[in-house]
Amino acid sequence: MTLEFLVTSLIVIVSPGTGVLYTLAAGLSRGSRASVVAAFGCTLGIVPHMAAAILGVAALLHTSALAFQTFKWLGVAYLIYMAWMTLKEKGALRVEGQIGARSAMKVTVEAILINILNPKLSIFFFAFLPQFVTGDEQSPLAHMLMLSAVFMALTFIVFAGYGLFAAAIRERVISRPRVMTWMRRTFAAAFVALGAKLAVQEK
Repeated sequence: MTLEFLVTSLIVIVSPGTGVLYTLAAGLSRGSRASVVAAFGCTLGIVPHMAAAILGVAALLHTSALAFQTFKWLGVAYLIYMAWMTLKEKGALRVEGQIGARSAMKVTVEAILINILNPKLSIFFFAFLPQFVTGDEQSPLAHMLMLSAVFMALTFIVFAGYGLFAAAIRERVISRPRVMTWMRRTFAAAFVALGAKLAVQEK
């Protein structure tokens, strides 16, 4: 593992995307525990993409227009659904005093789905991970697994940081109904924008 890998990974992870947006929403609406749960769910959501990249399955998405388009439009539909639920106060920005086991499971599932339904992640890891495996590597599979584990750990730490920051300012936000209304509209618009960005992306 090199410094270049760590820096590149951090740049990718810190950049705002659907996972960051969802984790921030969880922290704002449900507090610090929910933000950590969301960060964990988003981290789990990248596991299938990394596995696909390591096993070479991501090549199918890259070469098959039908497979790519199917996953892409499922992802777009889910992001639009998240936007609608946010506006209806039943989704990512549904304010709850405490997060119970059932609510934690819902947050985890939503976070996992947000990352799973993004075909660009599989293709990204398919192109990203091999760059840091040298040709003379004795065990390239083990090395890629190690890099994947580091990437996941960084993802969880960064996302949890985002979420805990949001949770820290939660009381100031939820105590102002007008602010919450605009926050819901902003987050819903962001989900729609990310869905639109995914919709126009090509392989």
